[in-house]
Amino acid sequence: MLTGISVAIMGGDARQLEVIQKFIELDATVTLFGFDNLGRQFSGVSNAKLDPMLFQTVDVLILPVVGTDDSGQVESIFSSEEMRLTDELMSSLPKHAKVYTGMAKSFLKKLCAANGIELVELFERDDIAIYNSIPTAEGALMMAIQNTDITIHGSVCMVLGFGRTGFTMAKTLQGLGATVKVGVRKPEHFARAWEMGFQPFYTKDLYPEVGNIDLLFNTIPTMIVTAQVITNIPHRALIIDLASKPGGTDFRFAEKRGIKAMLAPGLPGIVAPKTAGRIMAKTLSQLIEEDFKDRSDVE
Repeated sequence: MLTGISVAIMGGDARQLEVIQKFIELDATVTLFGFDNLGRQFSGVSNAKLDPMLFQTVDVLILPVVGTDDSGQVESIFSSEEMRLTDELMSSLPKHAKVYTGMAKSFLKKLCAANGIELVELFERDDIAIYNSIPTAEGALMMAIQNTDITIHGSVCMVLGFGRTGFTMAKTLQGLGATVKVGVRKPEHFARAWEMGFQPFYTKDLYPEVGNIDLLFNTIPTMIVTAQVITNIPHRALIIDLASKPGGTDFRFAEKRGIKAMLAPGLPGIVAPKTAGRIMAKTLSQLIEEDFKDRSDVE
């Protein structure tokens, strides 16, 4: 339980609704910032405007998946008002407070560091990334089916990267009867991909490997599907880039060559916000319960 713990939730999308509900169930004191246009009403929570005075009693500040932009702006689909996380607000937090987000840009990292506030990035955790890889793979499949005239079964699919998302993506495609080629950089990933029945290759050999593919799913967040590589990709192929913005594909050249390429980051929040929200809520509540248990033991 989180009785007596003050939790402020600032901005976000439909995933935050599951987080709000979870913290209500755990008896936290919940204050919402940026939910003034929310149609659904939660009992036992406070809706407030940004105010340094209110931040003085906050133990936990939860931000959206992408905490802030490069100027401190916090997005919320449930508010028409601009919200900005400023130094005045951050300096008002108690020193024991923690800020939680999915991934933080340099602005948020510097703001927390300057004020001595601990920042926790959930997407750095293996468990969150593995859980999120499931709706990511399902969303990518949905896009592939909607934008091709072939079945996944019998197609030749390529997955670049064999990390948490790449692993789930390759396994899902294989389960649907696709021939799956997996681009890796590490020998241990090559061995594991081979053991699982995929067709592994090293990404340095990407150019010749793309010559016969129908679908390409990229999970590597650096420019890997270059203009040179795209010259050898069949015109029928579809590229779905799952890496964080700006992705790892030369989208300009793909369009010029007539190959459809789609950037699709953040799929869990788009195709399965309830599931993605529950994943975040479960992990957040566990982390915060552990943290405040440790503090109470010391006190």
